This record gives sequence, C-alpha cells and structure tokens, in this order.
Amino acid sequence: MGRLVGVRALPFTYASHVLAAAAAVMVLVWNIHFRGGLAFESTNKNLIFNVHPVLMTIGFIIMGSEAIMSYKAFPGSHEVHKVVHLVLHAIALVLGAVGIYFAFKFHNESGIDNLYSLHSWVGLGTICLYGIQWIFGFVTFFFPGAAPNLRRDALPWHVFFGLFVYILALASAQLGFLEKLTFLQSTGLAKYGSEAFLVNFTALVVILLGVSVVISAMAPAHVEEPHSYSPISEN
Repeated sequence: MGRLVGVRALPFTYASHVLAAAAAVMVLVWNIHFRGGLAFESTNKNLIFNVHPVLMTIGFIIMGSEAIMSYKAFPGSHEVHKVVHLVLHAIALVLGAVGIYFAFKFHNESGIDNLYSLHSWVGLGTICLYGIQWIFGFVTFFFPGAAPNLRRDALPWHVFFGLFVYILALASAQLGFLEKLTFLQSTGLAKYGSEAFLVNFTALVVILLGVSVVISAMAPAHVEEPHSYSPISEN
C-alpha cells in the first residue's frame, strides 16, 4: 500500500478526532433536539428510527475511524495497538449491525417496505463486507494467526480492502443523509431551515472526517519513514 510522500499523519489524526466529535454532537442534536429523541420501543415510530442514524454515525463511522487510526493515535506497543484496532472494529461492527436492526424495526412496525433504496443496498453490503474483513483480520493477524510470509503478503490487501469498505460506509452515510432529508422535505420540512442546514453540514463533516482518516492511514507517522505501510505490522 503506497504512502503519501512528505505528509505526516499526526495533524490529520488530530483533525479526525475533532471532526469525529463534531459529527457526533451534530447527529445527536439533529435526532434529539429536532427529531424528538431516541427510543427502543415507542408508539411514535420515528423515535425508533432515530436510533439508526445515531448508531451508524457514532457507532459505525466514528468508531471505525478510530479503529483505522489506532496505530497512529494510541500509545503503546504493537500488540496493544493490534488489540485496540481489533476491539474498536468489533464495537463498530456490532453497533452498525444494531443500527441496521433499528432501521428494519422502524420499517416493519410502520408498514414500510425494506431494502428498496440504494442506501439500504449499499449499507447492508457494507456491513457484510465489514464483517468479512474483521473475521479475516482476526484469523490472519490475531488468532490463530497465519504464517509470517502469508501475513506479510496479506497485509497490503487487508489495508486496501479495509479502506475500500470504510469508503463504502462513508458513501452509504451520505446516501442516508440525502434520503432522510429528501423525505423530510417532501413532507413539509423547510428546505432552507435550520434542521436542513444541520443535516447537510453533518454530512459534510462526515465527508471531511473520511478524507482526514484516509490520509492519516496512508501517511507515515514521520516523513522520514520508508515508503511502505508500516503502522500495521505483519507480526
């Protein structure tokens, strides 16, 4: 996996943390303040749906972002980094799956068809690929662990496929923001109102977060490092 020559990861890692915090606050304000709150069970089915964008943004996108940057963002040995990377991705996967469950729950209890939109297709495909990527990483790099030469050969593909799935998750999030906002505007939400602007700016922040995370992952921690992807070791 190639590196960004002359670019240091650290500024983009810090920027990613700030953008992640901003995205988390914005999606919570949207769904709690503007959309009325969150609920696991409610006669107001919209409150059930609200859990979906919150978990997908904070649980899936942001936790996944932190997992990708864990080799650059957290102190400790390589083994500590590997465990943090694995655990954060597992948390993102579980919360993403729960977030999708709440979308299905809302649709089923509201009498709405499932899996009719591009957002749902891309989102479900992404969570499946995320799970495959996590299982592959676990058995290859963690337990039982592949032979050293196989880990070395698999590492660039693991990194590439991980970033590919991450970009798919970002694309699915953008489709989700667009779909929800379009639906709300078709039912009377002001197109230039504060909620519409909040949703659009949240989507923009998520895009910037994704760009910053990808640069952080591809850039070396120090400019003088060799031009190869070393933050994830094959050990």
